[in-house]
Amino acid sequence: MGHLLTAISRQQRAHPDGAFVVAGDFNRADLRTVLPKFHQYVDCPTRGGNTLDRVYSNIMHEYKTKPLPNLGQSDHISLLMIPSYRPLVRRIRPSTREIRVWPVGASEQLQDCFRSTEWSLFVENNVDTYASTVLFYVKSCIDVVTTTKQIRVFPNNKPWLNRDVYLLLKARNAAFHSGDAQQYREARAKLKKGIRNAKAMYCRRIEKHFESSDPRRVWQGLRQITGQNIKNELASSSAHLADQLNQFFSRFEEGTGTTVTTALATSTSSETTTDRQPFLLQTCDVQRAFRSINIRKAAGPDGIMGRVIRDCAAELAGVFTDIFNLSLLQGSVPTCLKTSIIVPVPKQSVVVSLNDYRPIALTSVVMKCFERLVLDHIKAGLPSTLDPFQFAYRRNRSTDDAISIAVHTVLSHLERQGTYARLLFVDYSSAFNTILPDRLFLKMTNLGIHQKICLWVRNFLTDRPQTVRMGPYYSSTLVLSTGAPQGCVLSPFLYSLYTCDCTPLYKSNTIIKFADDTTVVGLISENDETAYRKEVQGLIQWCKENNLMLNTKKTKELIIDFRRKKSVFLPLHINGEEVERVGSFKYLGIYISEDLSWTANINMVVRKVQGRLYFLRMLRGLNLSQHLLLSYYHSTIESVLTYSILSWYGSSSETDKKALQRIIKIAQNVIGLQLPTLDEIFTSRTLKKSHNILRDPTHPAHNFFELLPSGRRYRTMKTRTTRLLNSFYPRALIALNNDLRASCKK
Repeated sequence: MGHLLTAISRQQRAHPDGAFVVAGDFNRADLRTVLPKFHQYVDCPTRGGNTLDRVYSNIMHEYKTKPLPNLGQSDHISLLMIPSYRPLVRRIRPSTREIRVWPVGASEQLQDCFRSTEWSLFVENNVDTYASTVLFYVKSCIDVVTTTKQIRVFPNNKPWLNRDVYLLLKARNAAFHSGDAQQYREARAKLKKGIRNAKAMYCRRIEKHFESSDPRRVWQGLRQITGQNIKNELASSSAHLADQLNQFFSRFEEGTGTTVTTALATSTSSETTTDRQPFLLQTCDVQRAFRSINIRKAAGPDGIMGRVIRDCAAELAGVFTDIFNLSLLQGSVPTCLKTSIIVPVPKQSVVVSLNDYRPIALTSVVMKCFERLVLDHIKAGLPSTLDPFQFAYRRNRSTDDAISIAVHTVLSHLERQGTYARLLFVDYSSAFNTILPDRLFLKMTNLGIHQKICLWVRNFLTDRPQTVRMGPYYSSTLVLSTGAPQGCVLSPFLYSLYTCDCTPLYKSNTIIKFADDTTVVGLISENDETAYRKEVQGLIQWCKENNLMLNTKKTKELIIDFRRKKSVFLPLHINGEEVERVGSFKYLGIYISEDLSWTANINMVVRKVQGRLYFLRMLRGLNLSQHLLLSYYHSTIESVLTYSILSWYGSSSETDKKALQRIIKIAQNVIGLQLPTLDEIFTSRTLKKSHNILRDPTHPAHNFFELLPSGRRYRTMKTRTTRLLNSFYPRALIALNNDLRASCKK
């Protein structure tokens, strides 16, 4: 297979756009072990009951196979490969988009308009009226200085196509229909030259953007050139489906919270924080937030684009500061700012039910800035030790930390005889959509957050108008008072506050959280699972009290047991349903197996990266500079190869490491530059992560790094097995000591 891979890679490098077909008697070998992006088309036995003859291609849905009788004395049947490929332009219909046209000087006109506006005329004590009037005025000014137009977008359009190429295409077609062979040859030659020139001009433009520190346009152009992230099918949409989705997304609204509200109203009356000064914003802070807006974000229901807010930050900061402060003092969020349009995003390629859509909220750009300012204030007042095993939305925390802590907790426990571990990967049904604002209010008050802020957050989550947009169709509006909209700046952090009291009841258990991904790690000794099972029951009860719905069908359990004499494991039940036990589970993007080998994860990485190598070859065929090819490699290939590398690379087998290094070698040949090996990347990132943990006393792994009395090295971990020795934290201590030793020699 190695020789075949080398030969095919050489041809792919020379012809990145080519269609490759590999056919032959493979016996029991499988080409997809080295080229997982190739598709195998023979689905019938070719000799007896076995499929020995195979046909592979790099094009999906290219052929259908029809078996035919044997030829002559052959003991293999014949195969007829029937073409079934449909071009992209036939799979996806052209779409019509409405775009806003910004004439030259439009931003300057808006600045002059807002600068000369007498904002005091808009002032109202009612924050709803005040905010809606100002937003309507801003939108009216935008409509005056800009226009809209509709354009058709074809799925096979290339970004380098320009007017000259279109004219040459028409001339070539006219020459073909004229029947003049000489004229046709000349027109075809001119078209080829025009396409080469257009591609060269577009590549130079991309490189120019790159040199001018504008990477967004570079990657936007590269994705268009390569065809990356193109959808093969469009989801069907209708007004009825939009209404169905809106009802489905609001299903947690029924029967929540009236009793909770009454209880909380009495409990919080005595626990006020009115003795502290309320939080108010300064105009300079609002202006800074406006200037940092990402103008690529879509406008919300108010229709005000981020470009307007950013370009007119100085002119609009004053009036919006007044609105924001009035909102904070009254503990009330204007309805126009918390109105949302829900855009359903498919969770998977094939949608079979309403639950396969994820509700993403489009909210006002102005409100996003407001949320960001409130978020900074809340974070500044919280203790750094709050919920140390919540690894999301915190500085110096990542998926690497969550996975490494989980694996290290298990491996350290398995060092002792007669032990095993059970890992429960909990899945919630629409976790963000089930938050009870009143219960969140109580939890925030108990954390010492100012009551005005708590009231403001509760009002932000209640009485929210919501509409679902499905293509050109809109649903009717529903008003919700449960949950936090996905897509808002505050929602993820509010969820982490909502779940901060979800902590283990027993020392032998650990609850690791990354946003709504929750894992219960139960460390079992002498076959006594009492603490683990009580922990799970405690989690079930906590979920009932906090309105979180456990999805038992998607909740999985992984048992890690290296004992020679394994016992029979009794299944776990949640709400009467048995939890499925699995051999491996994808946790935070990484496959964890019951034998703690990383082969399944590395096979997934290799399959994913093989497709991206095709795009790298395509870019090389466009004669892009090595500098740009290297940047593309770092952002789209190396990023996949090294995702959470600290948690799995040290324990990987040499065979798996070679499979990954083979990818780097192929990319190296395409780019023509020396690339860093995974060993080098792993070592450098290990040292960087170690220093970050040392500087962060609140990190759960900070206590692992204990300096010896000499002050010249760190205490290494005692390990009985190679499994623990090769895991991240023991390797990190060794790497840190080696680095200190090398520094002393210098």
